[in-house]
Amino acid sequence: MLKILLTNDDGIDAPGIHALFESVTRAIQLHRPDEDYEIVVVAPDRCRSECSHSIETSRPLSVQTVRKDWHSVDGTPVDCIRVAWYAMELQPDLVFSGINAGANLGVNLMVSGTFAAAREARLLGIPAMAASHYRRPDVPESWDHSPDWLAETIGEFFHAAIDNRCSDPPSLPLWNVNLPAVPPDGINVPIRTECLVDRCPIDRKGTIEDGGRVRFDLDFHSRPREGGRDVEQCFGGKITISKLNEIF
Repeated sequence: MLKILLTNDDGIDAPGIHALFESVTRAIQLHRPDEDYEIVVVAPDRCRSECSHSIETSRPLSVQTVRKDWHSVDGTPVDCIRVAWYAMELQPDLVFSGINAGANLGVNLMVSGTFAAAREARLLGIPAMAASHYRRPDVPESWDHSPDWLAETIGEFFHAAIDNRCSDPPSLPLWNVNLPAVPPDGINVPIRTECLVDRCPIDRKGTIEDGGRVRFDLDFHSRPREGGRDVEQCFGGKITISKLNEIF
């Protein structure tokens, strides 16, 4: 039986993780219809966005069963992977993290809890994929299209992670996927592209206000970008796939 673990950094009640559950289920039905599988969710009990690879070390963690096969942890996304692996002994074959409400592109991977969960899984020898959805204020937020937009990519990830796991050395893919901020109504699935991760820092304006309070302002949507890399491609309306197998 194929054992799949889902997590995120927006919290177990976030719509993105429910969209991820539907996306993985749809991809299995399309690409591996004869596969026996089990999906277990272990996710933070609340939003832990931008916590990077942090872990809780000052107190014991608590895990609660929300409903069958859905469990919350009062810790970070990386804590969730460790609780699932070491404490719950789930031993998943694959890990999916997301779908994050907002892009995780370029240097955002340094602070992304969504990507950190996938990276932690990969460090434990588990193939992992992080998925995020770029958002813009002028495009209404929706999730229903996610299974259609992710089906082909998840199918390819299954092939890379499962069908090649007996290779020498075993295939341990670590993928970072971003969906673009385009209206899903009346269009086909956006073009998919494999691309490298952008290396440009994000410009910020920092000010120190009365009382010493520091404020940073930035325009995320106008951030600098390198040609052909994930920021430019996703901002241009494409689904981006960055394969980081040899980096982490």
